Amino acid sequence: MKRLEFVGASREDLRSFPAEARRAAGFELSFVQQGLTPTDWKPMKTVGPGAMEIRIHVLGEWRVIYVAKLTAAVYVLHAFEKKTRRTRREDIELARKRYREIGEKR
Repeated sequence: MKRLEFVGASREDLRSFPAEARRAAGFELSFVQQGLTPTDWKPMKTVGPGAMEIRIHVLGEWRVIYVAKLTAAVYVLHAFEKKTRRTRREDIELARKRYREIGEKR
């Protein structure tokens, strides 16, 4: 099982989710840690190669962007509430910035 690494303030962002949404995100991330596929996801090529988005539909719309393709860990790049149809540019840019940070750590 891969360990879970939070980049930037992604842990605090995830903790700000309502309890039910946070619990759902935890289950989905544990699937990813075990090498399994989340129940609802999509690739986030705009963030970087291998970046994925978990979609949570509990008490609103919530998203967790992560990278699991690296052997060391599952990196959680960003967690946020989605309020519009399209993902906000600011959320994509923040996830992209954090993606570059994990590249520098390796």
